[in-house]
This record gives sequence, structure tokens and C-alpha cells, in this order.
Amino acid sequence: MLASPPVKVAPLRPRTVPRRRVRRCVAALVGTVALAALPAAFGATPAAAAAARPPVEITKIWYDSPGTDNRSRASLNAEYVVLRNNTARAVSLRGWTVRDRAGHTYTFGAFSLRAGASVTLHTGAGGDTASHRYWGRGAYVWNNDRDTAYLRRSTGTTVDSCSYHSTRVDYTTC
Repeated sequence: MLASPPVKVAPLRPRTVPRRRVRRCVAALVGTVALAALPAAFGATPAAAAAARPPVEITKIWYDSPGTDNRSRASLNAEYVVLRNNTARAVSLRGWTVRDRAGHTYTFGAFSLRAGASVTLHTGAGGDTASHRYWGRGAYVWNNDRDTAYLRRSTGTTVDSCSYHSTRVDYTTC
């Protein structure tokens, strides 16, 4: 066997790091650890945060249908609210309501929202399906500048709400 010649390694010289940089790195590390611990300090864990979400929530309101507000079926149905089931099981929405600040109210009949599914509630008329429901109104519900949607159980308990205050966009994501 041939012996390998010894490898020359340059001696390591300590590198000086400016104190300001060290302080910033330490502050960032401490801040990251503090932020990670903050929810636990207040008793909130990821599981608790997920449990705090409502079983069914309002995820979107398209409050200003595209084009001219001419009360046509297409225009009325382009104004809608989307609800999502956040649970791992179907939720019966029988008797639940969606309403605005003015008191325009839609009441669900016999309807179950599948686990993880969404349903779109259109203002106008149409044929109800598992993913689309129709209010059957001949006039618009949602104001084009500001309003609040409320989702309530059949008992009247508010499950979720979503507000918007804008004329720059036609919808809000809740």
C-alpha cells in the first residue's frame, strides 16, 4: 500500500463578528422562541385554536355582483355567501339562518352540509343542490359598500359573522 502524503490544513483563525450582528441574531432567536411559546402561555395550543373555529363558518361574501345591478337572475345569483363545514362530520343546518344587518333572512330547510364541504347561498332563484342554495329573492341583499353577514343556529345563537367596509373590491374573504 502506498502511504498518502500528509494533507496540509490551514489553521483555523477565529473570525470576529461585529457585536451588533451578534445582538441582532440573539434578539431574533429570543423573539422566535417567545412567539412560539406565546400561544401556550395563554393556554392556546394548535388543537385549541382549531377547536375555537366555528363548526360552520362564513368564508366569502360576494356583495357586488359584476356588471349593472339590473335584478336579472344572473346578476342576483352572482351575489352570494359561502359557508364551510370545518368538522369531520356532516352538520345539519335545518333552521339555521343567514342574515344581513337590515334583517334580510334566509332559513335553511332540511339540509346537511357534508364534512369539509362548502355551500354557496345565492341571492336569486335556482334549483337547490348539495353545494348551491338559492334565497329566491328578486332584490339584492348585500350592500355594495358595507354590511355584516350573520350565521345563526336554529336556537338563534350566532355561530359566525363577517363584515366588510369597501367599495374598492366586490367581495370579501372572511
